[in-house]
Amino acid sequence: MKVLLAHTPEMRRNYYGDRSLNGLRATAEVILHESDDTLDAAGLVRAAVDADIIVADRMTEGRGEIFAQLPRLRAFVRCAVDIRNVNVESASQAGVLVTRAGPGFVQAVAELAVGFMVDLSRGVSRTTADYHAGRKVEARMGRQLAGSKIGIIGYGSIGRYLAEIAKVMRMEVLVADPFADVSDSAIRQVSLDELLSASDYVVCLAIANEQTENLIGEAALARMQTHAVFINLSRGNLVDEAALARVLRENRIAGVAMDVGRAPDQMPSLELAKLPNVVATPHIGGLTPQAIEYQSLETVRQVEAIVKGEVPVGAVNADRWTRRP
Repeated sequence: MKVLLAHTPEMRRNYYGDRSLNGLRATAEVILHESDDTLDAAGLVRAAVDADIIVADRMTEGRGEIFAQLPRLRAFVRCAVDIRNVNVESASQAGVLVTRAGPGFVQAVAELAVGFMVDLSRGVSRTTADYHAGRKVEARMGRQLAGSKIGIIGYGSIGRYLAEIAKVMRMEVLVADPFADVSDSAIRQVSLDELLSASDYVVCLAIANEQTENLIGEAALARMQTHAVFINLSRGNLVDEAALARVLRENRIAGVAMDVGRAPDQMPSLELAKLPNVVATPHIGGLTPQAIEYQSLETVRQVEAIVKGEVPVGAVNADRWTRRP
């Protein structure tokens, strides 16, 4: 069987790795995408015309029109958790299996959240930039994490892991998530409004969907304290960026850190990232060897199962998979 690995060379290096590529090659004949440009729908159809399985990076869209044009295709394997840009219904109508990878980046993203909190509290990025530019650096009073309140929006895998770290650091932990049951007596579950008004650090880890679109807008930001900071490690869709820019320019909150935004590939938007009270990173929350290998090796295991005609862990439409080997 033939597998198209849709990652660009850079994405292969950063988000797939040699170990997983070798595992894929041990299972099937692998077709590599060698262009630096992400495959669009037409390009994907051309590249996958002889492929039985597509292993796709997070940028490669599984648009509805591709599945009918690829009669040989048996499965669309996503090397990411987020499958919002895959048309699962169209794949199902064509009998194509769609899979997703598990969240192997929990620890990496939670650690970045701690780094963001320290940076925003102690001015690490700001003073480093001043030193690099040869400017005179002003020593400013910081805030320590111990004794401060962290408000975690979304109590999923990352939120739970971050809460445990925060407890060890002697922070008071607040959680807002209407779909979660918080049984830990050391964590206080509150409404989103209460979390925003009470927290020194607001960390957004909620799922991105229609209900959470622009969850953090003008009204939500107005509830935050002027010394508080906002950290987004979820998706740019959760934030009204125009409202956030106004709040930052008017110094109504102390600062923002973001690893995601509404720029392509969920990157932070340049207009926000360039503001002096913003710390931004280019969507690298899960970019550690352990995190990327967790997901890429999972796609190898999924392909191994598909080749055998078995339903792999991570399948989202197994009941409509008719193009089995």
